[in-house]
Amino acid sequence: MEETLETKDRAVQETPLEGFASICSVLVLGLFALTFIFQNFVIPSGSMEKTLLIGDHVVVDRESLAPPSRWAPVLHYRNVQRGDIIVFFKPDELIYLVKRVVGIPGDHIHLVHGIVYLNGEPQNEPYAHAVDSADDGSDSYSAARDDFPAKGTPDGAREVWSVEMPNHIQNGDLVVPPGQYFAMGDNRTNSADSRFWGFVPRENIVGRPMFVYWSFITPSDELDKTGIGQRASFFAHEAIHFFDQTRWNRTLHLVR
Repeated sequence: MEETLETKDRAVQETPLEGFASICSVLVLGLFALTFIFQNFVIPSGSMEKTLLIGDHVVVDRESLAPPSRWAPVLHYRNVQRGDIIVFFKPDELIYLVKRVVGIPGDHIHLVHGIVYLNGEPQNEPYAHAVDSADDGSDSYSAARDDFPAKGTPDGAREVWSVEMPNHIQNGDLVVPPGQYFAMGDNRTNSADSRFWGFVPRENIVGRPMFVYWSFITPSDELDKTGIGQRASFFAHEAIHFFDQTRWNRTLHLVR
């Protein structure tokens, strides 16, 4: 009996080649997931506060909002919905943005003093920063931005959008065309969004943030610094202050 058990134990032991093959399989699957299914992004601005903070590191699901694919029929796909937070390429620019979908194709939208009216109904958006008084006591209201589109495009809007926008206005509402989406930041008074540059084409949408896996207190201008010395300096800062400047309460925070 003992000889039989020892023989079986030897039979199930992995050879070094089999072990190496197993490790390679895990690495390939992980690389595939990180390349095609999930992606890491860092939030660079406060336009989505307080839903997303500067320095939040998020995992983005690249599949559920992607067009259905024959090679992966088991994955869950769905259409973009109002209220979805999306990561996308800014129209005409190869930079990523993250905003919340306010309007889908066919929706009629306008703002009154910062309040979104969707198909004629005012929206209750507890996640959104409403127009209020600024810290210095001055009114943060901006007519073109907060009574959009009645006052035209806000200051700083893309010129092409200023020309195009009137073609999408009906009875004072901006009408979202087919295959396009209207997106805004939750920090409505500090967000350059669809009010400034227009609709988000469906093909520009990369995915949706799922959760924050790490959040580090980061200055608002830090992620704009691209110099090697600047990046190395901040990397060292992160290493030194990892424990005292990590926002531990945001670890695994679901993005909604």
